[in-house]
Amino acid sequence: MKREGLKGYLFIAPWLIGFFVFVLIPFIASIYLAFTDFDIISSPEWVGLDNYKRLFFDDPVFWKSLGVTLKYALIAVPLGTVVGVGLALLLNLDIRGIRFYRTAFYLPSIVPMVASCAVFSWVLNPQIGLMNSILRFIGIEGPAWLSSEPWAFYSLVMISLWSVGGSMIIYLAGLKNIPMSLYEAAVVDGANAWHRTIHITLPMLTPVIFFNVIMGTINAFQYFAQAYIMTQGGPEDSTSFYALYLFKRAWRYLDMGYASAMSWILFILVMSITVLLFKTHKKWVHYENGS
Repeated sequence: MKREGLKGYLFIAPWLIGFFVFVLIPFIASIYLAFTDFDIISSPEWVGLDNYKRLFFDDPVFWKSLGVTLKYALIAVPLGTVVGVGLALLLNLDIRGIRFYRTAFYLPSIVPMVASCAVFSWVLNPQIGLMNSILRFIGIEGPAWLSSEPWAFYSLVMISLWSVGGSMIIYLAGLKNIPMSLYEAAVVDGANAWHRTIHITLPMLTPVIFFNVIMGTINAFQYFAQAYIMTQGGPEDSTSFYALYLFKRAWRYLDMGYASAMSWILFILVMSITVLLFKTHKKWVHYENGS
């Protein structure tokens, strides 16, 4: 048994080494660095709570980035949930060619992020983009989608729906797991399609919705790549998401101590919201066993 255990540890050794070197050690180090002035080049200098004081009292961009991220989470997560559930309900229908439609809606979620951003940068280009070309065709002059307020922020919100196929597949799997006997009993009782959806489908799907809401919220607070590639936080910091501002403080200004303090505020905020969601789930999440 000991020899088999040793073999098992050897097989997972690459993952363990990567976890310790790239996750656990930096995680622990960030606790100390958050109380220091550290620019990578020189040794960390202990400054106590100065980084946190600067964040809360002397940095308006910190508050704006936090507000932008909270606004994005409040809009994008519910919107993505509604669209994902709606698509799953449509793709759960037994119609001809349904496999093709499922594949077509899922494929965008596996397209590399950089490639998607490059495509949308062209689509939303105010001069030569596809979106404004269509609007001009019908007599409407479109805005500068990614370089004007408030269009830049809402453009990123709409672009987030491009990858909704990933959550849609999870919702679809949840729909397939709902017992058909419930629908059969509802039909016998005279329930129409709307009543079956409201009183059977959605309540039985709430565990899957809850999972996707949790994951979507966590991802919303880590939103970075699209804003970094497409807007760089502009215009006028209207798309300066928290993770993007944290990245700039760390790698553009080499203010690692300050960035570490920001990361811990983000960690506490995400943990608090996640715990709050878990405390409310008993009121609206329904499980098959009735709990």
